[in-house]
Amino acid sequence: MAEFPLEISPMFEGERIRKNDMYVELAGPKSKGFELVRATDMDEIEDGKFTLIGPDISEMEEGSRYPFAMLYKIGGELVEPDLEAIVERRNHDFYNYLQGVMHLNQRYDIWVRISKDAINKGLESFEQMAAAMMSLFKNELTFIEKIEAVYITDPEEIDNEIENAMEIYKARDERTANLHDEDVDTFYGCTLCQSFAPSNVCVVTPDRISLCGAINWFDGRAAAKVDPEGPQFPIEKGEVIDEVGGEYSGVNESAKSLSGGEYDRIKLHSFFEYPHTSCGCFEVVGFYIPEVDGIGWIDRDFTGNAPNGLPFSTMAGQTGGGKQIVGFLGIGINYFRSPKFIQADGGWDRVVWMPKHLKDKVIEYIPENVVEKIPTEEEVGDINELETYLKENDHPVLERWTEEEEEIEEEDEVQPESGPSQYMTQMPTSMPSAPSWTPSTSGGGVKVTLKNAKVSIDRIIVKKSE
Repeated sequence: MAEFPLEISPMFEGERIRKNDMYVELAGPKSKGFELVRATDMDEIEDGKFTLIGPDISEMEEGSRYPFAMLYKIGGELVEPDLEAIVERRNHDFYNYLQGVMHLNQRYDIWVRISKDAINKGLESFEQMAAAMMSLFKNELTFIEKIEAVYITDPEEIDNEIENAMEIYKARDERTANLHDEDVDTFYGCTLCQSFAPSNVCVVTPDRISLCGAINWFDGRAAAKVDPEGPQFPIEKGEVIDEVGGEYSGVNESAKSLSGGEYDRIKLHSFFEYPHTSCGCFEVVGFYIPEVDGIGWIDRDFTGNAPNGLPFSTMAGQTGGGKQIVGFLGIGINYFRSPKFIQADGGWDRVVWMPKHLKDKVIEYIPENVVEKIPTEEEVGDINELETYLKENDHPVLERWTEEEEEIEEEDEVQPESGPSQYMTQMPTSMPSAPSWTPSTSGGGVKVTLKNAKVSIDRIIVKKSE
């Protein structure tokens, strides 16, 4: 097999390849692709074999973009279908061991970049990369006895294969449909993303899939069984502290230990109070909209702005890093299908906006009484339109609104269209509010200390009072 011409080491995890340093981009938000692992009978695998369908790296122009798919067939005495998603998720892990290569996300959201420096040092074929990956898989996951790889860069072939891949992902997700948190004594943790988000600990339960959407409870159980020292491990859930919020003593103990004391409480089904941490590989970001006291959701496939004026990329940057960020929450798409979906904060009755393609993807799981009352970008473009839509459609979130009488001085002043709503909502008790202070008049100035705060200011206008 061809050798990878650069170093291979965990030290390269977290390496970012910026546009100016990039030779070629594969899949990503402006193209398409996927990664898929299939458990296969041993006699159907030619160990170490690599097949490429489409142009190779040496045939790609600098600065170009191509669709990209990676398929691996694995076999072994201990290999079973429940391990497919776990091995598949390690593709992200191992790809980032390759110097000069960046891999983000998972499943149908993969995004790969190869640096100019890697090309200059001798990387010229996907065969070199595939050989390195197959070696890593067999060395790190010893239950894999045989492995074969197929890479695709041909657009038509990817179109032919992606529908089959989507059906496989869907079948995996549906396995936990009739299993719930109260039915088991053990949850599973995953620390694969700690190279990017050091304090993140993903807790996978029957009712809450991993943030990346790639690992469900059955996958975690299978991985912990065959690789006890690996990144997936059992978490005894312990005593129930808050059944509705999804807080358990065992989860809290694990969170404190595995986060290095960064946090010591997690409520698995709460948006506002001790929410689950968010790494960076999440499929969807939830965001609080205080003007309507509701929660919107945006996924990485949506390229426009949410009603709050922000795109996915901006909110993802605010959300990730392995912190508990009150007001933002990363989740896997399959969590929308959970009967415990943010149940501590109103569940679907609190959802006030989603992109249309995301809503369509999970529409069968949205309760009938609210499905037509959740607007998309086709009905709502900003906060004012959102408020109007919710009122006109009698959205359940209206029950949370507190109408306050306001005194409006009409001295030739016209309130701008983008001004605040007359309906002033109550902020959740754990929602951070802006600091307030009274300036000193003694000439000593003002000292402001912000802890664990992220502040974004468009502009400040200072006017001398008349």
